[in-house]
Amino acid sequence: MANGRIIALGYFDGVHMGHGGLLRKAKSLAQERGLRAAAVTFYPHPSVLLTGKSVPLLSSVEDRAFLMETLYHMDEVLPLPFDMAMMQMPWQDFLTEILLRDFGAEGLVCGHDFRFGYRGEGTPEKLRAFCEEHHIPCAVIDEIQVEGEPASSTLIRRLIAEGNMEKAVRFLGHPHLLTGKVEGGKHRGHTWGIPTANLPFPKDIAVPAFGVYVTKAVVDGKTYLAVTNVGVHPTVGEMPAPKAEAWLLDFDGDLYGKEIALHFYARIREERKFSSVEEMTAEIRKNADFVRNYFKNEQ
Repeated sequence: MANGRIIALGYFDGVHMGHGGLLRKAKSLAQERGLRAAAVTFYPHPSVLLTGKSVPLLSSVEDRAFLMETLYHMDEVLPLPFDMAMMQMPWQDFLTEILLRDFGAEGLVCGHDFRFGYRGEGTPEKLRAFCEEHHIPCAVIDEIQVEGEPASSTLIRRLIAEGNMEKAVRFLGHPHLLTGKVEGGKHRGHTWGIPTANLPFPKDIAVPAFGVYVTKAVVDGKTYLAVTNVGVHPTVGEMPAPKAEAWLLDFDGDLYGKEIALHFYARIREERKFSSVEEMTAEIRKNADFVRNYFKNEQ
């Protein structure tokens, strides 16, 4: 495979069905030409510098790379820091100095509404003209809809915040993903027969509506069904920040310090305060039955 790249351009604050068209096109052009398929993603989100406001990201840079590589077979994901120099860079310089010179772009793919360069002066039309001038292929992908609605990060963020996880999953094209290292806790779950793995939410990553979710957990290459609570655990004393607490069904072992990937499929119920630990654990066991039933038809 040659060193040159076909590069998909986007902010890629996550990976969803709207991005799928870009990534598939980049891969097909790369295969046709014997090149590498790559995607450029920015961090932090450009809105942090442009507006001073943080936007909840659908996934971390690392999770984006994992999803692009496993679902869309990207050969590389190229993270770019969105700093003041990047924000003020003329669109022509972004194309010639970064994409062509530094990244070896031999073809570019973008969405119909992609803007780049200083004040967003770079447009798909300008990108087409640039690629024609440099005799490299260019593809501009039309809006992709799911269930009659545009697949957008804005919509998916709202669905996740509302706890409408099943619809979010349909627009993502995959289960919502959270990856991190398991933190030590107070070991109360062990004494109740419901040991949980505590995952913090990274800074600026979207937090689902508080509640209990149908999930799968991947640890050490193995997948387990899991009941995951997102919230502050009001029954036994609220935590200062929300966490994801996953009970891996049929797992036996120590998870502390291990990296775990949680895949969210659906919300079972809201988080609530129970009158006793016994009432809470009984409800969690019912939730475990719900999770098993949710996946019972899987082969």
